[in-house]
Amino acid sequence: MFTRSELESKTLKELKDLAARYGVKPVGNPGYKTNWITPLLAFAVQAIRQFQDHKTGLRNPSWRSTEALGTMLYEMGEPTDEQAALIRATLEGKLLPVPERYDQTRLLNLHKTKQLIQEAIETLNR
Repeated sequence: MFTRSELESKTLKELKDLAARYGVKPVGNPGYKTNWITPLLAFAVQAIRQFQDHKTGLRNPSWRSTEALGTMLYEMGEPTDEQAALIRATLEGKLLPVPERYDQTRLLNLHKTKQLIQEAIETLNR
């Protein structure tokens, strides 16, 4: 990600700014460049190792959890032609009067949720 020589050529302020950009903290006294260079060199490798170890931080969900997302999609079903038309009209800003507007909003939110779950499954399967 960064080379030692690239980081050593930066000023203390530049190192601090770079570390702040990525959320990296110094090791030891923040007044020394080396205490910023070390974590800037190490964070990417450490992040990949943590991901591969599956113990801390972000980790892949289990197959069972991914399957539960599929079950949710199945239970949600597909919109009827009329529901799809109402969803399109809602996206165009056409609203029903109250109290039907409440269910119109819920239908749109369910549709958006279903799209997000589908996107999540596709992203996890890449």
